[in-house]
Amino acid sequence: MPDHIHIFIGYNLNQLIPELVESIKTSSNAWIKHNKLSKYKFEWQKGYGAFTHSNSQIDAVVKYILNQEAHHRKKTFREEYLEILHKNDIEYNDNYLFDFFR
Repeated sequence: MPDHIHIFIGYNLNQLIPELVESIKTSSNAWIKHNKLSKYKFEWQKGYGAFTHSNSQIDAVVKYILNQEAHHRKKTFREEYLEILHKNDIEYNDNYLFDFFR
């Protein structure tokens, strides 16, 4: 998607999620620049969202990620993200949400 990315991974539970995200952003940023994949200056936003799943949900999560284009014809990333927060009773401050594209 042009305004967000999903990364579905298993990771070492002893690694902190902020460190994992920093590593992903740093290495992918270097790779994008090295391979000249963008004619514009590429930067990740400061924020991120991280969600867990159970083993029984793996197939559903993979299917969801693979069908992003069709899914977002019905609902924007912003609408979906806020729906996930509300559905899971996650409190948030609008000041700390992503810079969603309109």
